[in-house]
Amino acid sequence: MNKLFISPSPHVYEDTSVKRLMFDVVIALIPAMVFSIYFFGMGAIVVTLTAVVSCLAFEWLIQKFILKQEPSITDGSALVTGILLAFNIPTNLPIGIIIIGSLVAIGVGKMSFGGLGNNPFNPALVGRVFMLISFPVQMTSWPKPTGFSNSYTDAVTGATPLGVMKEGLSAGAPMDSIMAKIPTHMELFYGYMGGSMGEIAAVALLLGFAYMLFRKVITWHIPISIFLTVAVFTGILWFVNPESNADPLFHLLTGGLMLGAIFMATDYVTSPMSVKGMWVYGVGIGLITVLIRVFGAYPEGISFAILIMNAFVPLINMYIKPKRFGEPKK
Repeated sequence: MNKLFISPSPHVYEDTSVKRLMFDVVIALIPAMVFSIYFFGMGAIVVTLTAVVSCLAFEWLIQKFILKQEPSITDGSALVTGILLAFNIPTNLPIGIIIIGSLVAIGVGKMSFGGLGNNPFNPALVGRVFMLISFPVQMTSWPKPTGFSNSYTDAVTGATPLGVMKEGLSAGAPMDSIMAKIPTHMELFYGYMGGSMGEIAAVALLLGFAYMLFRKVITWHIPISIFLTVAVFTGILWFVNPESNADPLFHLLTGGLMLGAIFMATDYVTSPMSVKGMWVYGVGIGLITVLIRVFGAYPEGISFAILIMNAFVPLINMYIKPKRFGEPKK
């Protein structure tokens, strides 16, 4: 009788299970969810419920009727994908587009590769990038943080801080005048800015980061390597030419950098296994993010950066391996 079972990651060890890990991620996202509802009102609730329900439904339907498998939606992975997808889109996005994005995230980004543990790319980011390319107008119409007065169907929209900076620099405006139109660093830290649910409230995302570190859901290597890389390279650019480049703290507090670094780049399936590999992976994400933000057409680049580095993870795992148990020192 064969008692050796080989399965894809994430692997279960000790008393840890996929369900426990996924629900810890959900708990870690609650502070950011509360801040998002406070700033964006009903839109945040509608978008999140739509994304979560549609992701759960598509995973169940695909497993039940196409793959002929026992549905595994109770493991929490589709729930996390739905929440992260909601955190990456505007809170006034039409429900139909959200459902399409959920189908792509689950059907293409996850189930087409065999389900949890087999997908090479983060499913939520696959859905988000697909929607950005397919529906660029709707995906770049960002509600302003006007609280519960912010109607889902008729929200007041405006550019994100990164968008304001990109537009101002393209028009030749000096950085001082651009920054005068953007919320202060403290307001950015507490989340008072336009954007997606995951772009606001750095303090809430950092609380979630601390919780996941405490629960040992993730390690600090990938998020910190991304933060340090972005800070170093934007700091160099700012030091060389402060009239055309924003300071490092601005880059850390704006866009989806913290959401991506803490909750998406750390995905077990699509990130490296070794500590050295995590550093290479994180530095690559940080560098690509800076290049897109500073020199690219898009004001934000963390989603593309994570997906690009997801593609390199098999190579990183192949060439940067942890020392085997009992292997002699060279």
